[in-house]
Amino acid sequence: MKDLLKERDAWSMANCSIARALEIVGNRTAMLIMREAFFGTRRFDDFARRVGIGEPAAAARLKELTAAGLLERVPYQEPGQRTRHAYQLTQKGRDFRAVIVALRQWGDTWAADEHGPPVVVRHENCGAPVHAVLRCDDGHDVQPGDSVVDAGPGLIRAAPDRSESSGG
Repeated sequence: MKDLLKERDAWSMANCSIARALEIVGNRTAMLIMREAFFGTRRFDDFARRVGIGEPAAAARLKELTAAGLLERVPYQEPGQRTRHAYQLTQKGRDFRAVIVALRQWGDTWAADEHGPPVVVRHENCGAPVHAVLRCDDGHDVQPGDSVVDAGPGLIRAAPDRSESSGG
């Protein structure tokens, strides 16, 4: 298997999945809203309060996350009240769980204060802490240094720099 990293200068980053993901969830409030969605927050006022942001910022982030397909608005109505909308995770949003778990795990290790992590997520059936793990499709845990970067179907090769080879 050829290690694509050796050809790093031949790639175009115009089709970078990381950059595209960051366009959707790459700010603090978006990430914290997603954290709250995984903790069960559903209502607009609760998102704003729990994330510690004003209503305009909450409205903007919820609109962006809904437009991106991570959350969806669902109507609800309390007795005697007008219909309102709550937010729930879509399948695309639920698939973001591994990112939240990995980020929390990194933060617990490298950014927690002297008291330690504020919450521990545990497996309901056995009580063991939940961790993000890198695993290949055949079920092997992948340790640092045990992987190579290979071309995917969306890799765009950069055009050669003609100014360097033209001699002039």
